[in-house]
Amino acid sequence: MSTIIGIRDAGPTGAVAAADINGGIYSPAKEKAASRGVYTGRSQLIRRLRSLVCAAKLKLVVCLVIFSVVVLVTSRLSSVMGWVPPHPNPTTSSRGGGYTVLMNTWKRSSALKQSIGHYASCGGVEAIHVVRTDSEPPSESMKSHLEKMAFSKSQAAKKPNFKFSMSQDDDLNNRFKPIQDLRSDAIFSVDDDVIVPCSTLDFAFTVWQSAPNTMVGFVPRMHWLDKEKSGVEKYTYGGWWSVWWMGTYSLLLPKAAFFHRNYLNLYTSNMPSSIRDYVTRERNCEDIAMSLLVANATGAPPIWVKGKTYEIGSSGVSSMKRHSKRRNKCLNDFIPLFGRMPLVSTNVKAVDTRLEWFW
Repeated sequence: MSTIIGIRDAGPTGAVAAADINGGIYSPAKEKAASRGVYTGRSQLIRRLRSLVCAAKLKLVVCLVIFSVVVLVTSRLSSVMGWVPPHPNPTTSSRGGGYTVLMNTWKRSSALKQSIGHYASCGGVEAIHVVRTDSEPPSESMKSHLEKMAFSKSQAAKKPNFKFSMSQDDDLNNRFKPIQDLRSDAIFSVDDDVIVPCSTLDFAFTVWQSAPNTMVGFVPRMHWLDKEKSGVEKYTYGGWWSVWWMGTYSLLLPKAAFFHRNYLNLYTSNMPSSIRDYVTRERNCEDIAMSLLVANATGAPPIWVKGKTYEIGSSGVSSMKRHSKRRNKCLNDFIPLFGRMPLVSTNVKAVDTRLEWFW
């Protein structure tokens, strides 16, 4: 009896392969095992590549998280550690002219010296005008020192037209008294213990130039209708935490804000004298009165500019007890004198996109 052995005819290539694997004899089991080995090796390679890609993605995510944490911690530390004066750039200047710094001071000589030195170095500052709202006039030596420092620190081609005025009667209304021989329409009203970096200040100035009739600044506040009884509306004055929580604001404090020079005349000559008498009597709320004045004239909200500010002085009036109650009272006492509630709420914020990663 003869035995028949089948030989697979797979053409020249298949025959060679079969001969190489099986010594010229076809075996389905061996072929299946060989093909399984090829596919197994390929799948292992694919799994290996996938694991490498996943590891790379994980490392990238971890690096991004670490970088974000470093940036966040650095920004927080800069705020906690306070303002560090940067090296001024002599070429930095505002577009379309400059502005006058109107600085309010009150018995804080150290903060006043530091602030004058800083703002005099900003390229957009054309003049610095200091208003001292306490009953003790500064000494002649101090006035001379401040003036020399302002001129030496100035980075402008023409030195700032530095002036130092003082209010002998300790009246906060003198903070917004018209300034003689102004060369600019823009006024940057600031307290002596508030520092705004020059680049941030110049950006806020460009924002103000786009809306010169309104107030543009860095310290927002808000109000809301609390209750209405017997036809009389009562409002609540909200501080920074209210703005942060609600995401809206309706007024800016002129402790760091731009407005047009015309509002100095309106405050002194056109605003109801009963409001100025109130400020003199209570020695408070001249900033709320100015915000109401601008809102009443424009019928529009102010513009809050995103930017860091630094407070370099000791605690002021805002840290005293019952401050919030006094501000509520001022707001509700002023509204009838204006004849209506002029404040307009908004949630718009001006942001310099050159400094933002996501916008």
